[in-house]
Amino acid sequence: MLGKLAKWLRLAGLDVSYKNDIDDHVLIDQALSEDRIILTRDRNIKKRKIVKKCLLIDSDHLEEQIRQFFQTYKINGTEKSFCRCIRCNTLLKDVNKHALTGKVPAYVLKTNDKFKQCDSCNRIYWAGTHRENAERFLRKVTG
Repeated sequence: MLGKLAKWLRLAGLDVSYKNDIDDHVLIDQALSEDRIILTRDRNIKKRKIVKKCLLIDSDHLEEQIRQFFQTYKINGTEKSFCRCIRCNTLLKDVNKHALTGKVPAYVLKTNDKFKQCDSCNRIYWAGTHRENAERFLRKVTG
């Protein structure tokens, strides 16, 4: 339901657990045990008395969802941006570019010096135009 929001909050450096096929009871139990805030569009989850930390996301539009989250929790800036894997939420680690030969395009290896990798899913990240566009989008949406 909020997969794109989860991805963009991870890009902003926030610790976001996301599963799109989770049962409501399991979701609530996980949120309580891990002291997490539930982000949902489901009014029934918000109404449950056991749910203490929950934000009902009002909009269908990604920009408005991100803005609502940042305004509600008074988060300023995105200084921790690009430190988490957008797929699995794991903190990224710096990796030596020479260890990536054959794992990224030769042009990317030649034109970039800094790379990060997820130890969990092995996805590799570098600062390219996709990152510039993401930074611009986050600045626009979060102010």
